[in-house]
Amino acid sequence: MADRVYLDWNATTPLRQEAKAAMAAAWELSGNPSSVHSEGRRARRMVEDARNAVAEAVGGRPQDVVFVSGGTEANALALTPGLRRGTGAPVERLLVSAIEHASVLAGGRFSREAIGTVKVTRAGVIDLDHLRALLADGPPALVSVMLANNETGAIQPVADVAAIVHAAGGLLQVDAIQAFGKIPFDLASAQADLVTLSAHKIGGPKGTGALVLAEAVEGLEASLRGGGQEFGRRAGTENVAGIAGFGAAVKVAMAALKADAARVRGLRDRLEHGLRQTPDVLVFSDDVKRLPNTVLFTAPGMKAETAVIGFDLGGIAVSSGSACSSGKVQPSHVLEAMGYRSEVSQGAVRLSLGWSTTETDVDLTLKAWRKLADTLVKGERRNTA
Repeated sequence: MADRVYLDWNATTPLRQEAKAAMAAAWELSGNPSSVHSEGRRARRMVEDARNAVAEAVGGRPQDVVFVSGGTEANALALTPGLRRGTGAPVERLLVSAIEHASVLAGGRFSREAIGTVKVTRAGVIDLDHLRALLADGPPALVSVMLANNETGAIQPVADVAAIVHAAGGLLQVDAIQAFGKIPFDLASAQADLVTLSAHKIGGPKGTGALVLAEAVEGLEASLRGGGQEFGRRAGTENVAGIAGFGAAVKVAMAALKADAARVRGLRDRLEHGLRQTPDVLVFSDDVKRLPNTVLFTAPGMKAETAVIGFDLGGIAVSSGSACSSGKVQPSHVLEAMGYRSEVSQGAVRLSLGWSTTETDVDLTLKAWRKLADTLVKGERRNTA
C-alpha cells in the first residue's frame, strides 16, 4: 500500500525487480536441471549462474554452495556431528551463543546432551572468555555464532571467535542470514568453516537459502536423502525459480552494498535521534557495532504488542523484537540472555530499514511514535499515580 511505511526489513524484504524477472524467466523453462537434454541444460545453467553469484559474494567455491529451502534448513544442515576440517578430528558437540536464531538453538542433528550455550554480554556480544572455558572442557566442538543479531543488530566478533575455536580444534558455523547484504562479509575475513544464507533477507524470494562450506570442510551428511542433487548434500529437484531469484538478488545487493549501507545508516541515526526525544527511551546494543539498518528500543510503560498495533494503525509496519511463528509476542530470549528482565524484553520494538526507505518514511514513523509515546507516557503516569 502506497500510503504505508514498511520498517520490518529484518523479517523479510520486498522482492527485487531483478529477482522477479529472473524467476519469471525460470518459470518459462520446462526442463529438469538434472536432465541432459537442451531443456534440462538451460535450467541447469540458471542454477549454476546463481551458485556462482553466491560463491563470489562470500568468497567461496561454487561446488561448496548447497541450495536449500531457506535459512532454517541451511542451519539444520550445517549443524552436523562429525564435521571436520581436512584430517582434523571430527566435532562431537555443539556450542551456540545464547542469542542465536531458534533454528540454531534447536541444535540440528546434535543430541540435546551434546549442546552447550555460550553467554553474551549486556551489550549482546558473545562472551569470549566463557567460550574459551567451554571449549577447554570437552572434545572438539562445532561453534555456531551469528554474524549479526536479528533483533538488536549487534555484530558479533566472528573472526575473534574463529581464532579461539580453531585453536581448540573446533569448527565455526556463521549464521550470516541477517547480515548478508548489509555489511561486508566473506569466508576468509570471518575464518568461517560454514556459512548460512537466506534469499528473502536480500530481496530474493522466500523459501530459498544456501549453506556454503569452506574448502577443507568434510563430513557433511545430507539431511534429505534420495537423488544426487546439490553434490549429494541435499536431495530433491532444485527450486530453479527460487534459486534464480536468489542469484539475481545477490548480484544487486552486492553491487549496492556500500552505498545502501551508508544511506540507510544515516536514516537509522536520524530515526534514533527522534526516538530519543522521548524521555527514557532505551536503544539496545547502542554501544557496540550494529547493522546499519536496525533499531531495537523500548520506553517505560511500553508493551510491544500494543506498540506494534499502534504503529500499524498509524500506517507503519514494525515488529516486536520477539514475535514467534504464531504472531503472539513472547519475552525475547535475546534480551533475557543480555540480562534484561522479562518486563523490559516484552516491551521491545524493532524498526528495521531497507534500500527503499526514505526520509519521509522516517518522518512519518517519528510522527506516529510521538502520538504513541504520548499515550504510553500518560498510561505510565496513571499506573504510578
